[in-house]
Amino acid sequence: MIHVTKSYLPDIDTYIEKIKLIWENHWLTNNGPLLTQLEAKLKRYVGTEHMLYTNNGTIVLQMALKALGITKEVITTPFSYVATTNSILWEGCTPVFADINEYDFNIDADLIESKITGNTQAILVTHVFGNPCDVEKIEAIAKKHSLKVIYDAAHAFGVEYKGKSLLTYGDMSTCSFHATKVFHTIEGGCITANDNDLFRKLYLYRQFGHEGDDYYDIGINAKASEFHAAMGLCVMDALGDIIRHRKKVSISYDGQLNFNKIRKPISPFEITYNYAYYPVVFESEEILLNVKAGLEANGIMARRYFYPSLNTLPFLEKKDVCVNSELISKKILCLPLSSYLQDSEVDTICRIINTIIE
Repeated sequence: MIHVTKSYLPDIDTYIEKIKLIWENHWLTNNGPLLTQLEAKLKRYVGTEHMLYTNNGTIVLQMALKALGITKEVITTPFSYVATTNSILWEGCTPVFADINEYDFNIDADLIESKITGNTQAILVTHVFGNPCDVEKIEAIAKKHSLKVIYDAAHAFGVEYKGKSLLTYGDMSTCSFHATKVFHTIEGGCITANDNDLFRKLYLYRQFGHEGDDYYDIGINAKASEFHAAMGLCVMDALGDIIRHRKKVSISYDGQLNFNKIRKPISPFEITYNYAYYPVVFESEEILLNVKAGLEANGIMARRYFYPSLNTLPFLEKKDVCVNSELISKKILCLPLSSYLQDSEVDTICRIINTIIE
């Protein structure tokens, strides 16, 4: 069976060596030494001092909205994982969807201003598949209208734009370190902030709003365990090799798939990429379903990232029309991509797809 992703696992002895410290000092959670060590490595890698490592990549979106005092309308993308929209709803805010562009499937920055009302307080958008949004244009719009900017960079760990990590853009950026990601800690996430006071607020939020017996603010439990941090330390050591292999697989797909019949998102920007996903868009949903069934018949599990278009979720009170997102979400499929995928497996996947679409 070939799954759409296969989480990197270090040599088990390497992991055991990391977690021996947990048995030695009996410190399982609550910002222990392994977490502190991982957090320091993550800060150096991203190039920021204002980062918190957390227990998942959804709670940090909620923390960002709370810390910025967002309670009303949030302009967002309809093309992302549902956690992006759910976080807005969970915090009692109203998502307002602006459609995506046709080339990289990120929010179309030229449509944002038309969505701004007297109730708009923030822009929360995703760097889809690790390709950067138009951060300069979004920043200019935000400054013009006094809006906050939050980037959901769940797909973007390891991506650089203009020599900077994508996690350093916006008022805050968040990331997921879920097991399916290029860099993972089994479950986990992080948040960055470009303001000392906001970072202090987030720090307190992560641990119920207090330090010892001194209570300063509301809070929640966003702490991660030492076991998760130990996995992160192991994966971090292998990150370069992981990305190199995923790049090799992606280049192989590029060379074998029939791009007369399919297409994939293309970033207009020069970036250092992380090869987080390999999405392809077919000519119709019918062809996609035929390809998906053909792959599954051969034990190959591709996945419909991202489907459905979030503006069509059944529990939304108001449904904005987003033509590009609705069309692309019905025709896009992410192909298997991991640091374990072999050349022969890529050959098989490409052969099946090309046979069906041709």
